[in-house]
Amino acid sequence: MTRTETDSLGSIEIPADRLWGPQTERARRLFQIGTERFPPALIRAVGLQKRAAAEANKALGELPPEIADPIAAAAQEIAEGRHDAEFPLPVWQTGSGTQTNMNANEVIANLVSHALGQPLGSRRPVHPNDHVNRGQSSNDMFPTVMHVAAAEAVTQGTIPGLEALHAALVRRAAEWNAIVKIGRTHMMDAVPVTLGQEASAWARQVELGIARLKDALPRLMPLPQGGTAAGTGLNRHPGFATAFAGRMAALTGLPFTASDNPFEGMGAHDALVELSGALNTIAVSLNKIGNDVRLLGSGPRAGLAELVIPADGLSSSIMPGKTNPTQSEALTMVCAQVMGNHVTVTIGGAQGHLELNVFKPVIIQAVLQSARLLGDAARSFAANMVEKLEPNLPRIADNLAKSLMLVTALNPRIGYDKAVAIAKLALKDDITLKEAAGRLGHVTPEEFDRWVRPEEMVHPGTSSTRAPGGATLEGG
Repeated sequence: MTRTETDSLGSIEIPADRLWGPQTERARRLFQIGTERFPPALIRAVGLQKRAAAEANKALGELPPEIADPIAAAAQEIAEGRHDAEFPLPVWQTGSGTQTNMNANEVIANLVSHALGQPLGSRRPVHPNDHVNRGQSSNDMFPTVMHVAAAEAVTQGTIPGLEALHAALVRRAAEWNAIVKIGRTHMMDAVPVTLGQEASAWARQVELGIARLKDALPRLMPLPQGGTAAGTGLNRHPGFATAFAGRMAALTGLPFTASDNPFEGMGAHDALVELSGALNTIAVSLNKIGNDVRLLGSGPRAGLAELVIPADGLSSSIMPGKTNPTQSEALTMVCAQVMGNHVTVTIGGAQGHLELNVFKPVIIQAVLQSARLLGDAARSFAANMVEKLEPNLPRIADNLAKSLMLVTALNPRIGYDKAVAIAKLALKDDITLKEAAGRLGHVTPEEFDRWVRPEEMVHPGTSSTRAPGGATLEGG
């Protein structure tokens, strides 16, 4: 069943039960590319944008209440996700997002017409261009939607997810602060650290990632709405940009303002490139954390095995009872996707030509995916990995006791060369450092026990050491 609609380009058949109109139907047939659709976060922002525009136009006398109010109500339904199925167009469309803008205009016009007893496609009493799109262009509407969707995604999803992970890591760092273990640099044995110190580095990485996102958010707050076609503001009320930004701020609770230079917000998307850069940096951080946990939990018998990976109810399809670091794998795959998305955003951001960047849809699709994935993955990793990790204390103690790099504590006492000789002999003959030091006559057993104390090596500023010749060296 179809209905026939006519616009300036002629007549076209549209599925009878659909709310979209001729422009959307033509685009649906023209852009049959891939399966990627805009996520609900963007469609919500579209609804908010149309509502704010209608309310601003009403306040400025550009639309009468009997037109503006039904438009605002229909737009709110879109913002609430009640009509997501009426947005069938792919990401791969005109680079200004024009088709999605017209999709919204047509759906809102038809919602109002239907509510007022008029047939779909009648364009009475609300016209998609004259009324729903009043004082707007796709060229300023879509970048505005991009800013709104990205800001909401980061503040409502990404940052809370990262905060949950940060809190979990801070707790583990405190709980593990006294567990002395072997450190590793270059993937080789190094001087001791505590397990808490390792976890504190992870926590700090996440904390700095949150700060980076918060630093980038202010550049998303200026909205280019009001620039219309090329940035000049043609065909809109002089007060529209300010009125619109005020309504958007009220609807979202975010401090949106009217851009003082809409040319920049339409022709370039540096704010979104910056945001994607912060998301990319977070992906790098989380990738390191996921891999560190994966390495420390490797085993349980032939790996490092210093952390016990939680059993998550999943297992190998062929090896009975095998527990894998599934959360680390999911997290690091997310990180790989986010890193790839940042390449896309970087290239897209570089494609601003003169007054308009025409890579808008792919930029926002990549940013929103990165924001959603990182928030979800951080929350999952916190709850299903970090909170359930347990230190393998016997293995940690055994690895520490066998470490050759404890000899580093002897450097200030006997000098570097003699310490090297002790380490080499211990490795060659497979004996302890204490035994090697005794054989070489460089250190007595009593001196070794007094000077080589791993629990003091992790906090060197709290102890004193003696250099060759008798001078005392305080701290590290």
